[in-house]
Amino acid sequence: MEIGTVRQIDIDQEMQDAYLDYAMSVIVSRALPDVRDGLKPVHRRILYAMHDMGIRPDRPYKKSARIVGEVLGKYHPHGDAAVYEAMARMAQDFSLRYMLVDGQGNFGSIDGDSPAAMRYTEARMAYIAQEMLADIGKETVDFVPNFDDTLNEPQVLPAVLPNMLVNGASGIAVGMTTNIPPHNLVEVCDALTYLIDQYNKLDDVTVEDLTRFIQGPDFPTGGVVYRFDASDRDGDRVDLIRNAYAFGRGRITVQANVHIEEMSRNRSRIVVTELPYQVNKTRLIERIAELVRDGRIEGITDLRDESDRQGMRICIELTRTVDTREVLSQLFKLTPMQTTFSLRMLALVDGEPRLLSLKRVLLHYLEHRQEIVTRRSRFLLE
Repeated sequence: MEIGTVRQIDIDQEMQDAYLDYAMSVIVSRALPDVRDGLKPVHRRILYAMHDMGIRPDRPYKKSARIVGEVLGKYHPHGDAAVYEAMARMAQDFSLRYMLVDGQGNFGSIDGDSPAAMRYTEARMAYIAQEMLADIGKETVDFVPNFDDTLNEPQVLPAVLPNMLVNGASGIAVGMTTNIPPHNLVEVCDALTYLIDQYNKLDDVTVEDLTRFIQGPDFPTGGVVYRFDASDRDGDRVDLIRNAYAFGRGRITVQANVHIEEMSRNRSRIVVTELPYQVNKTRLIERIAELVRDGRIEGITDLRDESDRQGMRICIELTRTVDTREVLSQLFKLTPMQTTFSLRMLALVDGEPRLLSLKRVLLHYLEHRQEIVTRRSRFLLE
């Protein structure tokens, strides 16, 4: 088209095309994890850049600003805040079940404190993150050009660690969201081993078979997961976890882990030692204090945060005239001590978003590992 030429277009069609291009870009290149390694592009680029720089678990820490600069300059041409926040999250023991980054310095807290500026903190790869990049130099994965065609970056990581289920993922794309809870590594490996043993009759494997091994999410902050809901119309209890794993979406109730301690003069206190996933401890305490001040919960005489490096401990002291169980029931009802986790296992399969059941997620991971081992063997033979 010559410069200066005016081309008539239909505004409706142009808006549809432009918005669809934008939506697909967000879905594929930003917000959703790949089913094979469970990583979004920014996390994959951070780990690969650290691997490329040689910042391994047995090497000294490097300034976070140095790592962020490497990622921005070579692979991820976006804001530095986005890269640093993604890296900081990988170093938080209350965000990831198995941390991929070993951080030194203030990387935030469960109280909602934000990480220190990247010029103050230092980081290196965690030992388990090496499993994400194992054999990457043996032609196990395809490499694609970076944003300016000067370097190559991996399209996906070899991922000996089943990261998508083990660490979970959350993201908001255009018109779709994903929210995958973390799981226990031993349980996921047992389920994968079972699938390998049953490889000749995979069609016979049911969700019930898999939930014998993966009994539910394993949140890094602990808490109590309720498997069954109230009875349905026929009087049968609804297995929330089995339904969620069967269809790839569902709602799971998570409660704080509490116990009751007896005090002197017939008084008692409620002690909270674990919170539901992604609940802010400071906001929870403020919420309880607000309810007491407004008179919606009665009988609480003192509220203290006694958490230290040994673990979490929130003490709620009660008068001797109230029923402890009744106060506890009100706390679960009116505060984030009980939350609902909306499970939605949406991930990219061959570059397209798919809602996946637990079985499909495990099978896609096994297919990925089969391809990695095949390509590694071919490379070593050559």
